Amino acid sequence: MATSVAVPQLTTFFVTDLGATLPQAGLYYLTNVTAPVVGFALGRLSDRQPDRLRLFRIGALVGAAGWTAMGLATQLWMPFVISVVALGVAGAAGAQVYAAVRDELNRRPSGMDVELISTVRMGFTLGWVLGPVVGSLAGGFFGLRTVMLLTAALSALQLVPMIGVKAPRFVAAAAVPTPGDRRPTVGSRRALLPLLSFCALVTVAACGDTVKFAYLPLYMSQQLHLPAAVSGGVIALQPVCELALMPLAARLAGRHGPMKIVMAGTVCAIAAHLCYATSTSVVGLVVAQVLLSAMWAGMAGLGVSVAQDLYPSGVGLASSTFMSSILFASTVGGLLGSLFVSVLGVPGVFVVPAVLCTLALVGMALLARRLGRRTVVAPDLVEATASV
Repeated sequence: MATSVAVPQLTTFFVTDLGATLPQAGLYYLTNVTAPVVGFALGRLSDRQPDRLRLFRIGALVGAAGWTAMGLATQLWMPFVISVVALGVAGAAGAQVYAAVRDELNRRPSGMDVELISTVRMGFTLGWVLGPVVGSLAGGFFGLRTVMLLTAALSALQLVPMIGVKAPRFVAAAAVPTPGDRRPTVGSRRALLPLLSFCALVTVAACGDTVKFAYLPLYMSQQLHLPAAVSGGVIALQPVCELALMPLAARLAGRHGPMKIVMAGTVCAIAAHLCYATSTSVVGLVVAQVLLSAMWAGMAGLGVSVAQDLYPSGVGLASSTFMSSILFASTVGGLLGSLFVSVLGVPGVFVVPAVLCTLALVGMALLARRLGRRTVVAPDLVEATASV
């Protein structure tokens, strides 16, 4: 909720309270370009800390300070600096809760590891269902600066459930290399390649969401002439369906492996963007939203498990790098949407994310084939370590 309360209101805040033009306000999302670097650095640091939640707590405080500064900003350049210096750090540190969960599951295996991590992710998705409603109501009654301060308070409230909780880092017994074994050593740069490849493919597949948020409301209002209530219902449908589909995706992942479900979700994303590009009625858009929610139920709910399986010796690094790749996707999507919308128009611009999702799907298939079955179907830690 701390993120979703404010994000839908930011463009309006920049324009109405800080005097920005619409193009200037849109440039704010380019600050996510630093997300992969910040995520990688904090992930490395987490994998050296004795307690996973130390960085999480620091990130919550940094996020609260950043959003407070955002609410007090008087110049347009201030939110850009705040985003790079504070909010990027807070987001990457927040991903360490997934590393803490993975450590506990490695310490005490449950047989339902993927389902449990997906359940934690459902809390994040539920926040995105509730947050925009709370932000809209608070902005309407109290003003947009109050929304930023409310977001700061919600960031600080993350500390409350963590009072007295410790998450010691789990250290597994290292796999003993055999003579002549040429496989990459765990922790080496070569061992990182599967993780970095997967996160790059996630970025390619996820960047269509920015295109959707930028141009779908415009398409519904200016070309389909849908009432505001109908347009709002279409936009709100995706997170609700995503939340409903996440348990199903987790259950299927327990049987078939998380990578296969992520790939199936990417197929749904291809179909969704083609529906956006070709639909001339609200029915087609509803179908597209349901399909895209299937993609996010798989990628958002299970992608962090895949990332952790691909780099089991550094689950903190895997978690923060994966989450940062989704943030970075907004920058890529915004740039590509701006580049192609003048050529393809609306809704033709939605063909671009359909092509990108197709490329991501091919890349995931090649990655899964190269790594083999053990690495991508929720293996235990020792098997994954040896395979990588």
